[in-house]
Amino acid sequence: MMLGIEQSDAGMPDPGIYFQWGDFLIQFGNLMVIAVMVVLFILALVVPFPGRRSRK
Repeated sequence: MMLGIEQSDAGMPDPGIYFQWGDFLIQFGNLMVIAVMVVLFILALVVPFPGRRSRK
């Protein structure tokens, strides 16, 4: 499987950068949003809630 980078020309002034891997095609901006969402999800699982420490 090869990762290809192409620039689409659909009549838009700034079409953007697209990554293609086989039949999978995604725009760079959307890929960054998905990556940030995954990182935030993992942080939400790992980082403890404030005030949830045992009080004795």
